[in-house]
Amino acid sequence: MANKETENCEKFKTMIGGQALIEGIMMRGPEKDAIVIRGKDGLTVEVSPRKLNPPDSWKNWPFIRGIFNFFDAQIVGVKALLRSADLAPDEMQEEPSKFDKWLEKKLGSEAFQKAIVGIAVAMGLLLSIGLFFLLPMVIGGFFDKIITSTLLLNLVEGVIRMVIFMAYMILVSRMPDMKRVFSYHGAEHKTIFCYEAGLPLTVENVRIQPRHHPRCGTSFLILVVIVSVFLYSVLPWGSIGLRVLFKLLLLPLVMGISYELL
Repeated sequence: MANKETENCEKFKTMIGGQALIEGIMMRGPEKDAIVIRGKDGLTVEVSPRKLNPPDSWKNWPFIRGIFNFFDAQIVGVKALLRSADLAPDEMQEEPSKFDKWLEKKLGSEAFQKAIVGIAVAMGLLLSIGLFFLLPMVIGGFFDKIITSTLLLNLVEGVIRMVIFMAYMILVSRMPDMKRVFSYHGAEHKTIFCYEAGLPLTVENVRIQPRHHPRCGTSFLILVVIVSVFLYSVLPWGSIGLRVLFKLLLLPLVMGISYELL
């Protein structure tokens, strides 16, 4: 049964969002971003102004804004994650590789950080596309000899995509380090719920809140997978090259629709 705090959450929505970090969280508000890390020197809090698009900017248009917000969240999130790694306890830090040291020496500290962020975002996108879009396509190709319906083939591929996504989330959540990060993720959700309930931000008030927030980034990913199942189901089942091209071209639309639904 829903408690009073949960009911209050439905009456007060905010622009507050967040992300789990290494031994901490990032919170994003309408005007500022903040990170708090439990590190080697105790709690570290860093607040920075948030760059917003003008209200009349075309980047705020429905179905367009989701694409820009997604990439913005990825870049800001990776930067915060790298910062949390710098502030994490000594036993959680890794010695930079020889390549990292060489690259930082060649590029300089600031350019090195930008390069690392760019590489991390690119690798994350490539991994997501490969694992959740290309791999299901390859597996689905084995069914085209026994299924003649294009619609059914696309739906089978969509089901495979959902199974891979859920299996990935379950396996990752069982890793000790990631389980710790997921715990901070839940704490971030509880904090937002507490704020939306209009309660003082105390440990006692935060602890009783739900840990599954509807605007969670994971919810967005699930919506992307679900929307892709329906949107891709109308595509022609041609060569694998054409299917890859069509899916990549439609991916921004999938993201835009998913963002609006969220």
